[in-house]
Order: sequence, then C-alpha cells, then structure tokens
Amino acid sequence: MHKAIAVVNVVAWSGFWAFGYLALSAHVDDAGQMVTAALLAALGGALGLWAYFQLVRHSERTGYAATPKRGVPTFEDNKGESV
Repeated sequence: MHKAIAVVNVVAWSGFWAFGYLALSAHVDDAGQMVTAALLAALGGALGLWAYFQLVRHSERTGYAATPKRGVPTFEDNKGESV
C-alpha cells in the first residue's frame, strides 16, 4: 500500500506544479482557466501533503526513519529558567 501512496505523492505534486504554473501564466482575460488551474493546483498540493505525511508515518512505524524525540523539558534542560 505504501508504494501506491508514493505514486499518488509523485502524481499529486506533479499536478500541483503543472497546474500552478498554468494558473500563474494564464491571461488575465481568461479567468475561468485561471480559477480552474488554481483549484486543481490546490487539490494536487493538498493530496501531495496528505500522501507525504502518510509516507512519513509509515517510515517511522517500520523503522526506516527514526522517530523524533518528543518530550517535556525538564528543569536541567532549562538551566533554572521557568518553563
């Protein structure tokens, strides 16, 4: 399943950049093309972010990437400063 999400990630980011360029390079007179391209670029960006975060989650679960260290700062970490 993670390979399918990786393919979705690549296709979504490609759509984001392609339609983003079309939205930015469209003539001002053709507002319909500009809005359509902008909506497709936003959809590609949102889908690309979702797929990227799914891949990060999968790689942390399988041990391919190290899980970031998250914790509450202690008194020693702050060297006496209030939290």
